[in-house]
Amino acid sequence: MSTKPQQRPNSKDDVISWIKQYQEGESKEAQTKLVDHYKPLVQTLSRKFAKGPEHAEDLYQVGMLGLLGAIRRFDPSVGKSFESFAVPTVIGEIKRYIRDKTWSVHVPRRIKELGPKIKKAVDQLTNELQRSPKVEEIAELINVSVEEVLEAMEMGRSYQALSVDRPIEADQEGGEATLLDLVGRPEKGYEQTDQQILLEKAFLVLSERERQILQLTYYENLSQKETGEQLGISQMHVSRLQRRALQKLRETIDVKPTECLK
Repeated sequence: MSTKPQQRPNSKDDVISWIKQYQEGESKEAQTKLVDHYKPLVQTLSRKFAKGPEHAEDLYQVGMLGLLGAIRRFDPSVGKSFESFAVPTVIGEIKRYIRDKTWSVHVPRRIKELGPKIKKAVDQLTNELQRSPKVEEIAELINVSVEEVLEAMEMGRSYQALSVDRPIEADQEGGEATLLDLVGRPEKGYEQTDQQILLEKAFLVLSERERQILQLTYYENLSQKETGEQLGISQMHVSRLQRRALQKLRETIDVKPTECLK
């Protein structure tokens, strides 16, 4: 038979004593004892509101912050037990975190606060009516408009955004694509086409000889000397006509772009 003394369960007086020690001097030892004592309670509350293991861990950390806040504010002289004071505080902290921090898309606060009310009303009406309630019945019960109920229900879908890498069925043969595949991308071809049309219109202001010079020097990459030999004019003449042609194009494109596209 074991002769080791059994550890006495922590009493209400122990908890009150630790709270006083913590409030008087931020005692690390008292804080550790309180955290260890109420850790199972916070874990239970966080799992109640969690949507998965990772979410539960986040809510547990938030709940522990709520617990420490309750320890700082608790007044034993009121006569209320610490548990009855701490539980609503921890739950409130968790609910605020869910409302403000866990939405994938920014949603107005009034919509976030309306969501839980709608859920509670749906549960109540379903139990009373033995059927799914109508939107009008939900709105009447929580004293809001039908439009607000519909808006909150629609916004509720923004709680978690879908990944752009999520596969979706693309055709009847079972082929798959991702949401990202369906997102439009900037198409440079349109801009290049616009520029080509603009240049073609602008070239109408040039003489035949000027168009020939630009064609040979810029499109066929001939030197001014080679261009002059092909056209039977001097290199100096080619240079002068080339400058004049470019000046005409700059004035046409920069000053009157809309006229060039008519």
